[in-house]
Amino acid sequence: MLELKKGADILATVGALTTLPQAQAVIEANLDSGNLAKLAPIKNSDALIKIANAISICKPDAVFVNSGSPEDIQWIREYSLSKGEEKKLAKDGHTIHFDLPQDQARLVNQTFYIINEDEKISSLAKSVLRSEATGYVKEHMDGIMHGMTMMIGFYSRGPVGAEASVPAIELSSSTYVLHSAELLYRNCYDQFDKEVERVGIFFTNLHSEGPNRTEDVPNARIFMDRSWLTTFSTFCTYAGNTLLMKKGNHRFCVDYATYYKKEEHLSEHMFITGITGPGDRKTFMAGAAPSGCGKTTTAMVGSDFIGDDLAQIWIAPDGTVRAINPEKGIFGIVEDVNREGDPFLMDCLRGDGTEVIWSNVLIDEQGVPHWVGNGEKTPEKGVNFQGEWHTGKTDSEGNLIPMSHKNSRCTLLASAIANHNTEAAEDPAGVPVKVITYSGRDSDTMPPVWVAKNMDEGVVIGASIVSKATATEIGAVGVRRQPWANAPFIPGALADYMDAQFSFFNSAKLSEAGRPIMAGLNYFLTHGNRGGTGDTLLGEKRDVKVWLGWLELFANGDVKAIDTPIGYLPLYEDLKELFVSIDKEYPRSLYDMQFALYLDNIIHRIDMQTEAYSKESDIPAQLFHVYTQQKAELLALKEKYGAVVSTDRLI
Repeated sequence: MLELKKGADILATVGALTTLPQAQAVIEANLDSGNLAKLAPIKNSDALIKIANAISICKPDAVFVNSGSPEDIQWIREYSLSKGEEKKLAKDGHTIHFDLPQDQARLVNQTFYIINEDEKISSLAKSVLRSEATGYVKEHMDGIMHGMTMMIGFYSRGPVGAEASVPAIELSSSTYVLHSAELLYRNCYDQFDKEVERVGIFFTNLHSEGPNRTEDVPNARIFMDRSWLTTFSTFCTYAGNTLLMKKGNHRFCVDYATYYKKEEHLSEHMFITGITGPGDRKTFMAGAAPSGCGKTTTAMVGSDFIGDDLAQIWIAPDGTVRAINPEKGIFGIVEDVNREGDPFLMDCLRGDGTEVIWSNVLIDEQGVPHWVGNGEKTPEKGVNFQGEWHTGKTDSEGNLIPMSHKNSRCTLLASAIANHNTEAAEDPAGVPVKVITYSGRDSDTMPPVWVAKNMDEGVVIGASIVSKATATEIGAVGVRRQPWANAPFIPGALADYMDAQFSFFNSAKLSEAGRPIMAGLNYFLTHGNRGGTGDTLLGEKRDVKVWLGWLELFANGDVKAIDTPIGYLPLYEDLKELFVSIDKEYPRSLYDMQFALYLDNIIHRIDMQTEAYSKESDIPAQLFHVYTQQKAELLALKEKYGAVVSTDRLI
């Protein structure tokens, strides 16, 4: 069980301020009259004490309060240019930010949960004792903002007033962090106190890039204090490590849902998008996929895009599952973003009128960004994440240096994207979710789409995600389990998180009409693993619209399906009709390759997951019951038909 406010608050311990009068004295001594006036509306004593302790520890030369006014936001933009964290590009409103070559992705081996003695955390997570983290903050954060300005912003992770929204404070010396925050989160400066009172908690995030030198990156740390809902980030600039309202605070929301909102809330690493069905019917979906596995592409296929990364989910009084995007913008990977697969996003990136912060792409001599897989002509030279670049340039080991880093990003407002349903995204009531999907990076085992036969089997689909490590993580290699695609962000014991999943989706609070279907998606089957040759994919990006379209029809009872041991599979005729809608032929031979059951692979996957979860303490029995039942049915099928079973055998 997570216990809030357990152990010593590191901010208060190192900053040495525990009372409001002490905090007010530090604030008055460090803020000029204009910023004192802007901070005056913030009355919450806990917030003011945390801000004062951050100032006491970091010792900035100045403090800037971002009220969210157009003037304050423009000040941040201009300061970022003068400070050199961003540079202007050819298009108005476009800037480039380069991270250090060693800081291009999440520093997984330098990211820790701060824990108390005898406290359980996920077996897939790294931890540090409170005493050790306190020592680090004392040694490395004392005076880390000397010569710098500390900027303070007040934000809401979700529409203000939504059931699952949580307010947060961002404190950083990085203009790139504050500029990104304004694109990604809702500034709630004028409603912060009211939101804290409504929700009962808030998150605090303290970051400084320090001198921003290569030699400092080994000392970088990203700490998340679960008990005090506070993050610390040092000596790094990549937004996934520094803008901790994103994945840092997501972790806190996972904890809060698991231990304080069981059977009420979920906090997931999911896109949210709406699909338009027959008669202009809107069906909303939320789907999980590890970073780099097509989540943004899937989200933007929808006719009513809401979000591409995170979802706060709850059961509404009417028995429906509701979801909000805690963000209002996207921090998206740009590799392979092109006109064919991502036309709406490309309109923003190549058109006029959209504010975009680029990171770690190639900038040509005309100030235009370029990236691998954009479907355009590659410039012969430019500047990228490692400095001057030209075609054919190699690193010290003779390897070709790509024109852009695999984790290059673009940050922009989601409302700039043509298919974004801004009205629905900003509604505190959330959107009603009828489909939940889970997917990973699976080249040889599961079909492109299948639906769980009951809620327990749906939770097990989520628990069974596997994926290859991607460029979003430094220090991670190989193929590994990625339960719910949320594994890197689950702080507590996996058993507790899994129990919360089973409780939520089996809750009696769900109405029959409000209970979603749960499904698996897989875009990464290869010809070589399905009776053909080579490692090219069996499908392409635009096929995603068909898989989601079929789920929309199935969720609304418009199509039938094939009953198999792993769940329900689509019929060929229904998919063929959907492929016609995207002007593409869909031969029966391709369907047979994609949807045949390769039983040995599926059984091996079940055995692998069973063995892995058997090493965890207190895993709910439902998981093993589903695995056992599915394996028995698959073995019976193998005995009857052999190791590869076509859909014809199953109808």
